[in-house]
Amino acid sequence: MSRSTSSLPDLDALSALVERLEGVPELAAVTLEDAIRVINGKRAIFAGSYAGTPAIIRFYLDEPRAYARRDWEELPRLWAFMADGIHRVNKPLIHYPDLGLVVVRKEPGKPMLEAIWQAEPEARASYMPQAADWLRHYTAPTERYAAMRAPSWLTKAEKRLTKQAFARLRPLLSALQVELRRLVPAMVGKEWRVAICHGDFHPNNLLVAEDGLIGIDTGGSAKLPIYKDMARFTTHMGRRGLHPSGEVRFGVDNGTLESFAAAFKLDAFEREVWLPFMIGIEGLLRVETEGLSRSRIRRAMTFYEGLLEDLRGIDP
Repeated sequence: MSRSTSSLPDLDALSALVERLEGVPELAAVTLEDAIRVINGKRAIFAGSYAGTPAIIRFYLDEPRAYARRDWEELPRLWAFMADGIHRVNKPLIHYPDLGLVVVRKEPGKPMLEAIWQAEPEARASYMPQAADWLRHYTAPTERYAAMRAPSWLTKAEKRLTKQAFARLRPLLSALQVELRRLVPAMVGKEWRVAICHGDFHPNNLLVAEDGLIGIDTGGSAKLPIYKDMARFTTHMGRRGLHPSGEVRFGVDNGTLESFAAAFKLDAFEREVWLPFMIGIEGLLRVETEGLSRSRIRRAMTFYEGLLEDLRGIDP
């Protein structure tokens, strides 16, 4: 394995990782160029190359064999039906199970969030049906109905309440908790749609290429309610004050909600209860952390206020 040391951040964890892997014969074809990020001490992600091919290199730091194997098993499944066409994913290149290492091809394209911001305001909404269609293509082979687990999701989300770093946002989260609890009784005995979903589906994990969209960071896919990915995508934009259609509902872009509803043929309960419920869950799960700018906090407050207002209008 070779590396460009000038581009590596001075982080102890990454330095120790690189030292541990130096001289491993299997990695002779792997070159590390830029450290992209470390995720919660679980993964270290690099840009580089494999046998001369531009690549994204993932090292799994927590239970490396198990997590690397899980993600690698998912990548070829996706590649089998998303290798070409307008809905694509990274090509899997190599898996070193003993090292907790997965390598995928680095694909060309611009992150969709960047493309949306750079587009003329009247052109921004055109990306939303494309994103919804990509997700529909991704989930379609594994979709099925299953007993809902809304109370479990709410319990999981409520544990994040204490992680909210900004005191002025905490009352909004407490009010959001009340509204979500109010909706749960109407869900008892119902089924919702589940599928192997992306798990972290937001506009920066979709690349806009000349001939379609390429989904990245897909290895951690898991079986989830399909509305979770829709909620992740819309709240990611909503927290940033990005509303391509100019219409806001549940604190997020209503045009994007309409695109998902059309792509997935959501019925009335899915559209008016399940999806808003998961937007609320996402609002609790992804609390704001220290270091955000004042403008981001103002936009987050606007997002929560809009979400609360429309949740209060739901009569299931």
